[in-house]
Amino acid sequence: MNLDTLLAKRIRSLRKNRGYALETLAELSGVSRSMISLIERAETSATATVLGKLADALGVSLASLFSEDTAASPPSPLATAEQQPLWQDPASGYLRRQLSPAGYGSPLELAEVTFPPGQTVTFDNAMRTIVSHQQIWMLAGEMDISIDGQAWHLQPGDCLAMTLGQQIIFHNPTASSARYLIALTATPSSTGRQ
Repeated sequence: MNLDTLLAKRIRSLRKNRGYALETLAELSGVSRSMISLIERAETSATATVLGKLADALGVSLASLFSEDTAASPPSPLATAEQQPLWQDPASGYLRRQLSPAGYGSPLELAEVTFPPGQTVTFDNAMRTIVSHQQIWMLAGEMDISIDGQAWHLQPGDCLAMTLGQQIIFHNPTASSARYLIALTATPSSTGRQ
């Protein structure tokens, strides 16, 4: 199964499990009904920004959108390299590899990102339904990361711990690709939607 098909099934399943009509998810996420419909039919590749909005409206972490529904079979504690989903953002070209085993139930999720030179991705959330704690460990290259207006410049070996805010901007200011590891945990917000 390709990743667009996996994302389509996962988003549709989460939406239906919450009892949301397409219009409801559109209203909660700020993503148009027609775009959600195209994504759920795997007729378009959603950008990282759109996936972030949908994840927030569905009350899940962005990383969980890349996990298969494992209700049919027990989850394995091992995710071999060939089992790890690799997704490319169609807008910026950044590559995200979901490292953690799908559905295993660990409170910690790991992902590896390769971020192209000169690219920027902005995640805006009007209302976070989950509290996401992340740490980013730079493996290669450099990144500028800004959260709610506070900015940091990361170089190889640097590690930035953060609680995601209303806006986060990832920018590679160099002429070379950057590579980093993301470790994250997510818990429901006490002020988020039910």
